Amino acid sequence: MTEVEETPLPGVGVRHDFSTKSGSRVGVVSHRTGCRELMLYSEDDPDACETTLRLEEEDVRVLADLLGAAHVTESLAKHIQHEIEGLAMSWLRVSPDSPCAGATLAEIGLRTHTGISVVAVIRDGATTPSPGAEFVLAGEDTAVVVGTTEGIRRATELFQPPLDR
Repeated sequence: MTEVEETPLPGVGVRHDFSTKSGSRVGVVSHRTGCRELMLYSEDDPDACETTLRLEEEDVRVLADLLGAAHVTESLAKHIQHEIEGLAMSWLRVSPDSPCAGATLAEIGLRTHTGISVVAVIRDGATTPSPGAEFVLAGEDTAVVVGTTEGIRRATELFQPPLDR
């Protein structure tokens, strides 16, 4: 697994650095303002920055999507799950035939029935962070949820179409 170095930058934000499999050194400075700087270090001197590209928040979202942010986020969730005992995070697809499709989060009552919280919803490549109780789920949405493993299992069942009996 690639090791990522984290360096706090007081008054600025934080810098993360890593080496690619091919040996290139890459860094990202995350500013408190929300912008990011993508840095490529010199092959001759790994401490010398060769190129810097400033990215605004919208640029970061586009680049993250192109680089497969969902995969990175899933990897982070696995790390978090190991760090905090009893807490799980998952991505649940809402089936178009699910009774949840077309219902608000309040109507579904996920927290009441399963104990989980929806922390974001991904729809057509766009993310809605911290959706409110009035948020309406649609078929093909992906809900990012946090809770117990059992709660996530119950929510997964809710998001699927009812079984024919």
